[in-house]
Amino acid sequence: MDILMVSDVYFPRINGVSTSIRTFAKALVALGHRVVLVAPDYGNAQREEQAKRDAEFGPAFDVIRVPARTIFFDPEDRLMKSSALRAVFERLAHRRWDVVHVHTPFRAHALGVRVGRACSAPVVETYHTYFEEYVAHYLPWCPPVLTRFLARRLSRKLCREVDHLIVPTDEMAGVLRRYGIDTPATVLPTGIDLSEFTGGDRAAFRARHGLKDVQPVVATVSRLAVEKNIAFLIDVVQHLVPEFPMLRFVIAGEGPDAPRLRRLVRERRLEAHVLFLGNLDRRTTLLDCYRGADAFLFASPTETQGLVLIEAMALGVPIVSTAVMGTATVLRDAASALVAPEDVEGFAAQVTRVLRDAELRALLSAAGPRDASAWSHDALMQRVLNVYGARTPAPTTRTAEEIA
Repeated sequence: MDILMVSDVYFPRINGVSTSIRTFAKALVALGHRVVLVAPDYGNAQREEQAKRDAEFGPAFDVIRVPARTIFFDPEDRLMKSSALRAVFERLAHRRWDVVHVHTPFRAHALGVRVGRACSAPVVETYHTYFEEYVAHYLPWCPPVLTRFLARRLSRKLCREVDHLIVPTDEMAGVLRRYGIDTPATVLPTGIDLSEFTGGDRAAFRARHGLKDVQPVVATVSRLAVEKNIAFLIDVVQHLVPEFPMLRFVIAGEGPDAPRLRRLVRERRLEAHVLFLGNLDRRTTLLDCYRGADAFLFASPTETQGLVLIEAMALGVPIVSTAVMGTATVLRDAASALVAPEDVEGFAAQVTRVLRDAELRALLSAAGPRDASAWSHDALMQRVLNVYGARTPAPTTRTAEEIA
């Protein structure tokens, strides 16, 4: 198949959508398909890193980088320029595509729908993000009733413009049904490449950061954004420190909420207990970080997938997490995790259980790889191909000139 993917975000911008696209593309190329991805250019400073990533799957995977500008309220992200997208459209609309797969709802969505209609290709879109919850964090001055209304209205509009939806979890599918969206949909999580989560060196990680082997260490891996609820985990750590004076909380990731979180750590006088590591290499230091922790903590209420939970499972790290939206799906029937309430005392009590009980830690750790195996992208990719192949082109076809 010739597959066109379009997205408003991709590496070197690190988040769940980038990871999901990479997982899809790698698996599809390995199965003999050809994938072209349209994504923003993140500027000269990161262009060499981009080029290495873009070439990693060989000639069957090509990335078209589109000139883009920064976004004032979220400087990590980029908005592809309309003028550049017009040229990209002309380049793509005259090719034959078996399917167009849209990953984000902004300019990538508009481009994907236009290309699909121009060349009579079915358009599939993954609903990656729970926008109703996210938008309130980025527009705090806007009344919540209005932001929810706008997010739902926009979701209905966008979803009705595509032929089929991929929804990561049953919980997210339920949200879309409540919105009144009737576009055909398939619940299909991204999964992970389990072969990438088999290494990691606990001793090396702890030695690198001056952590003793017997020292209790908890970790989280996340984009540092308000909706990820990391401030709540800092509250949990503050609650735990009197009982575990040597406790260290490792935070791996970067994002716009980093300054506030660092300030919060200073205000709580937790500098000796919280370690900010920034973004880590997925092939080396990130694996070490997972392995170096006695427990993996997670409390985001807005996840549609919770891929980091699956990564922690694969590496045998005991998990303590809330179970909301996508995390509820991942943790359902999981023997490698303790589900905690979103209150400081209740969550801290579950962490205490893990840190105090070596036998429990061993049981949770041993169950992790078994739990993760259900989320292998190998097991899920045939379902993706079924979605691609089962769709039929839209009945009305217009020329590129008419759409432009």
